[in-house]
Amino acid sequence: MPFVRPARLLRWFTSPFYGQERSYWRAVAACFLAASTFWLLNALNKTYTTRITYPVVWQYDARRYVPLSPLPTEVAVNVTGRGWKLLRKNLMIDVKPAEVRLGRLPATRFVTGTALRPALQASMEGLQFNYILTDTLWVQFDLRVQRRLPLALSPAANGSALPYAARFTPESVLFEGPASTVDRLSNPYPVHLPQAPAGSSNGDISVPIGGPALVRANVEAVRVRLQPRPLITQVVAVVPELHDFPADSQFTFALAPSVVQVQVQCFPEDTARLDLGQLHVLLQYQPFTGPSIRMQPIVSQVPAFARGVSSLTHSVRVSKIPKP
Repeated sequence: MPFVRPARLLRWFTSPFYGQERSYWRAVAACFLAASTFWLLNALNKTYTTRITYPVVWQYDARRYVPLSPLPTEVAVNVTGRGWKLLRKNLMIDVKPAEVRLGRLPATRFVTGTALRPALQASMEGLQFNYILTDTLWVQFDLRVQRRLPLALSPAANGSALPYAARFTPESVLFEGPASTVDRLSNPYPVHLPQAPAGSSNGDISVPIGGPALVRANVEAVRVRLQPRPLITQVVAVVPELHDFPADSQFTFALAPSVVQVQVQCFPEDTARLDLGQLHVLLQYQPFTGPSIRMQPIVSQVPAFARGVSSLTHSVRVSKIPKP
């Protein structure tokens, strides 16, 4: 049988372990533990050349500059050292990070491996630094600036102002962050109201400030008290424009009514600046199924400073009239 000889060898090897007392097994375990310990100590006393990642810290004036992206925290290097030192590094026990000093900010955009070498050599105690595996580390900084901005309600979804004013506590917010971002913040800074029931427009609510990434505000939220604003309403008669109607020499088009009544709302302070001549209404062509058809007027252009525009004329009858 092909398996008889291997089975006999296995039985011969394991036969000394059968029927032994518990003290025997404790002795065997102690022997294995001692052998493993001696092997590990011997291996840790040897010298190895290997690739590791070494921690780095960046030295710069954090009061004047801010990084636009996270700075690298480790760099790949090739080192030579005893196993004990390599083990302590992997366990991060008493490891001194390499301190890399950055100058000429914010113009500096990268740090070469040659510039990192002195900092790595100075920090690697007990390890021989051979070479760096990372060719270039990229960094990007900007000036840290502060800017205080007054607050205002953000416009509605359609871009129009909300029909109420607001009182903010505090009245302004101090923003701090990269100059390229802080300088682009709107003045006044818009506060976006959360979705709330219609009956809560006179309440006192807390609204988060928010803001772009890397920009911090001196407060996380502001208290907003909403107050209704009066609106001036005007009704304007506008002659609708025919849009995409075919040029037919056999017919003319008659409108009933001939003008469309449009309601325009604005705040009192915008009345003098409201140019009603900018208001345009059109009738979009649809195929005729008979001599006439009803079309819905569409407000195609809204005057600047208008806070609400709606057509009071729901439909216009357009009739084809043969030319004489």
